[in-house]
Amino acid sequence: MTLALAFLIVVITVPLAGGRLDRLADVRVHWLWLAVLAFALQVLIVTVIPEGDTAAHRIAHLGSYALVGACALRNLSELRLLWIVVLGGALNLVAIVANGGVMPASEGALESAGLVAQSGEFANSDVVEGASLAFLGDVFAIPAGWPGANVFSAGDALMLVGAFLVLHALTGSRLAFPTAPHLSSGRDPRWSPHVSWPRSWSRRS
Repeated sequence: MTLALAFLIVVITVPLAGGRLDRLADVRVHWLWLAVLAFALQVLIVTVIPEGDTAAHRIAHLGSYALVGACALRNLSELRLLWIVVLGGALNLVAIVANGGVMPASEGALESAGLVAQSGEFANSDVVEGASLAFLGDVFAIPAGWPGANVFSAGDALMLVGAFLVLHALTGSRLAFPTAPHLSSGRDPRWSPHVSWPRSWSRRS
């Protein structure tokens, strides 16, 4: 919910920065069905059937990351700055794998967000006793009473920054960074290989 709300805010910033959302219709994302399947899997194990075999839920949680990762890697060379999103997801995955399929959350962050540790149900983010790599877990929080109050990790924040940059690059907003030709197969019209040096810097004949 928190990431969805944050992404909605990111989308709103596009027209404010002069970007055109209709350009997204021309973007071809390969293997998008994998990301859709991963989202459906997360909803299933967290919201629809949180009870049941904890081990199966944790395997499914890891599997959802694998599906999204495969989709992202397939499009890595075609979508500028997507590597930032991938890096954020990788940080989350490392923390989840290190803690048996659950993203470790700090009690302080949960309390600040007005949440409680789960008991008897699977939670994709929860307090883990003796958590490994706890600093990569959900140690930050949007306080209770704020829209989308929840806990989040450094990886989540990095993914959001990456999504912001990718979206603005695709829509051609004023916040999009130009790409030099040696970094992209397409030439950005705002980039010129010719540099005009000040006359005072030129060598005298």
